[in-house]
Amino acid sequence: MSLFGQTAAASSANTTGDISKDVALNAPPEDGISDLKFSPQSEHLAVASWDKKVRIYEINAQGGSEGKALFEHEQPVLSCCWSKDGTKVVGAGADKAARMMDLSSGNTTTAQQVAAHDAPIRCARFVDIPQQNTQMLVTGSWDKTIKYWDLRQANPVASVNCQERVYSLDVVNTLLVVATADRYINVVNLNDPAKFYKTIQSPLKWQTRVVTCFNDGSGFAVGSVEGRCAIQYVEDKDSSANFSFKCHRAQQTGVGNSNNTNVFSVNAISFHPQHGTFSTAGSDGTFHFWDKDAKHRLKGYPEVGGPITATDFSRQGNIFAYSVSYDWSKGYSANTPQLANKVMLHAVTGDECKPRPKTGGRK
Repeated sequence: MSLFGQTAAASSANTTGDISKDVALNAPPEDGISDLKFSPQSEHLAVASWDKKVRIYEINAQGGSEGKALFEHEQPVLSCCWSKDGTKVVGAGADKAARMMDLSSGNTTTAQQVAAHDAPIRCARFVDIPQQNTQMLVTGSWDKTIKYWDLRQANPVASVNCQERVYSLDVVNTLLVVATADRYINVVNLNDPAKFYKTIQSPLKWQTRVVTCFNDGSGFAVGSVEGRCAIQYVEDKDSSANFSFKCHRAQQTGVGNSNNTNVFSVNAISFHPQHGTFSTAGSDGTFHFWDKDAKHRLKGYPEVGGPITATDFSRQGNIFAYSVSYDWSKGYSANTPQLANKVMLHAVTGDECKPRPKTGGRK
């Protein structure tokens, strides 16, 4: 029994969500989808792909979509992000470069290189550094470093060595969390960005796939390859609220399999911008909405036709986007042309993502 009272494999009528009205994005990427991010200022969605492109779509109120801009890398793109003002989109990838398109310039086809590493760049995010008068870019690479970039300069402002290859990073306010191979998680206070405020081993026993910060910057969620998610607070005084739970697991069926469980990777975690609840999505092709404070699963959704590789909520939280494409969890041999490759838009309605009412003094 998990701390949420039931694993993601369990379901009942009131916790099973509906994906029948989810709308597919028009003209999706031609290869695996590695990342997607909504603009913080408008109804636009950036999508990064193994086809070496970052695409920007406009989403209308009915869920319709139209491609508005596109730029290319020399190798697969592994990450994308938006500037706070919604005018700039950055892609980062296997060509060891980060490239930026300035949409305010009217340019919709080319991007300038703004960052470089000695190995593929796995993650890129815009950050606000206190006492700095400009938003910066932070990049995390398989060269075992994170670098900060003032986009007006050719060289990084600072470079910080990590223990291992960077697999995931996220930022909210002054909290930057960097997850690497060998289960290291580095916490950075952006008031002092050139050093680690704290380093821990992941509370999960197997490889980290994703870290995502809470909306208030007090902590973060960790997802791993063993179908588990951990809720972790930064400060020791809040450590009693740390916990982990099982998700993205399914009982095997058939004679003799009753005690066996299939375990799937947790590939993506996203927090709802208003409610602070969060989603998990995985290699099993399902996504779920959770309330971390009530330790409760809000909704679980049916399998969508392939692994889910990336997710994000729109700025108002009324749209949940998820990409369906191969995630390499079963190796090279399982990658076939028949696999789905699409981005779906799910309208968030009713109480799908609303926290549970607080009862009986339970937090």
